Amino acid sequence: MYLNVKALALATGALWGLALFIITLVAAGRGIGNILSHISAIFIGYQVSYPGSLVGLVYGFVSGLVAGGLLAFVYNAFASPKTAAA
Repeated sequence: MYLNVKALALATGALWGLALFIITLVAAGRGIGNILSHISAIFIGYQVSYPGSLVGLVYGFVSGLVAGGLLAFVYNAFASPKTAAA
């Protein structure tokens, strides 16, 4: 069984981007975000704020897209081809 690379890449990109967006909005609304502020070391321009949540959405989508695509590609490289059932 093989994975659809495009489908998994888009799904993980959408999920990770949305998760980072929502987590940043909640942290900015509550005034907390000490741990999340460390993400700015990786994602340039990201900060725990309302505009930063949009930056996180874009970065999260792109990084999830790459990670999901890479995961599916590596899985497909090691997956055995479909065989007929006996």
